[in-house]
Amino acid sequence: MIVGLIIILLLVLLLPFTKFVEKNLEVFLFIMGVLSVLVSQVLDWPLIKEALVHPINITLAVLVAGLLFRWFQTPIEKGVLGMSRAIPYRVFIALFVIILGLISSLITAIIAAIILVAIVGVLRLDKESEIRLVVLACFAIGLGAVLTPLGEPLSTVVVNKLNEDFFYLLKLVGIYVIPGVIIFGILAAMFVKSEEESQEILSQQSSKEKAFNNAETESYSEIIIRSLKIYLFVMALTFLGAGFEPLIERYLLDLNPLILYWINMISAVLDNATLAAAEISPSMDSTTIRDMLLGLLVSGGMLIPGNIPNIIAAGKLDITSKQYAKFALPVGLVAMVVYFVVILIF
Repeated sequence: MIVGLIIILLLVLLLPFTKFVEKNLEVFLFIMGVLSVLVSQVLDWPLIKEALVHPINITLAVLVAGLLFRWFQTPIEKGVLGMSRAIPYRVFIALFVIILGLISSLITAIIAAIILVAIVGVLRLDKESEIRLVVLACFAIGLGAVLTPLGEPLSTVVVNKLNEDFFYLLKLVGIYVIPGVIIFGILAAMFVKSEEESQEILSQQSSKEKAFNNAETESYSEIIIRSLKIYLFVMALTFLGAGFEPLIERYLLDLNPLILYWINMISAVLDNATLAAAEISPSMDSTTIRDMLLGLLVSGGMLIPGNIPNIIAAGKLDITSKQYAKFALPVGLVAMVVYFVVILIF
């Protein structure tokens, strides 16, 4: 069983970088998820029911937001462009990422990702800047959303499992998360090209590329298809998380928290809420819980399957796994090292 799960994990890590799997990522992850629960022998009706029900709220949020942005595209575009020109462009980019990261704990990471997609489409960035902004914003959202139980499933799971109050995670990791969100905002301002540079690059592209970069009004069928892909994606992650629980329970739970911090990089491809549910116990001290959570949170932004915001943004903006990972992996590794040094010192 363990050998089979390790093989599946390697396939999930490596095959999304191939062209065929890239184009059929949701189906591939779904197949891998089903295989993992079959290998682990955990497939039963309660799990199937959870896999069918769990994606519904996320899918509905994506569908409704897609429809709203289609109906109100013009005023949204005018408002965003007006704000981006009222203040210095790089300041706007930094504030956009920071505010989106922080409010994601109240509006949920899903809605924050949908807002990200809408505004990135309005800004008309060159592709490289678009990818960099999306990656850094997804890191910020993934961090910021943990500050309240409303933000993402991981924070809900942790607070409920530890039977703590609404502000528990803010008090536990806020001092680490909030500066991180701010730093990702500053990095976005540094790495995203100026408006003039982006427009110059776009003007030199072929007409096909220009059409791709200039956001057209989505058709209803495109909005529905994207929502269904999100549904399948979340279902796949539910199966993957359940399928890998035996591996986690057997080999990871007794490890030193600082070692587990690095091993939790597997949350780049597995559902971090499932990992948190398996790893975290009320018997642990706050320092251990903090270290494990930070490892899960930072690494969740490193690959597309690691977090729902990554999935939503990459899917809507046609960012491939290779394009995303090329920038996100180095950023994530540096962030992991920085946070590791911080928790060692403090």
